[in-house]
Amino acid sequence: MPVIAIVDDDESFRRATTSFVRSLGYGTASFDSAEAFLKSEQISDADCLITDVQMPGMTGIELQDRLIAQGHSLPVIFITAFPEMRARAQALAAGAVGFLAKPFDDRNLISCLNEALARSA
Repeated sequence: MPVIAIVDDDESFRRATTSFVRSLGYGTASFDSAEAFLKSEQISDADCLITDVQMPGMTGIELQDRLIAQGHSLPVIFITAFPEMRARAQALAAGAVGFLAKPFDDRNLISCLNEALARSA
């Protein structure tokens, strides 16, 4: 079963996203910060990462950069309440699967997950 890592500092959004992803039949691992995810052993277990862009401490963009620098080819889906064009362009240029603005249509997230898991297969 694919495992989706979810990183978001907003607890209610993180719980809702985790519940939704589980309802699709995937395993999940959730984290309240980029730093917590990087310190975990889930990096090697995760098949995809869903992360917020703007978080205290390390941002989602910085997390993506760190993963790439460490040699992880984990597909990343960004979700943000502040869809800045510069951040979107940077994320997609670095290989992000998607960049969704909150609130988003569940079908868009499902489509991104399908693409991400196809890439990691």
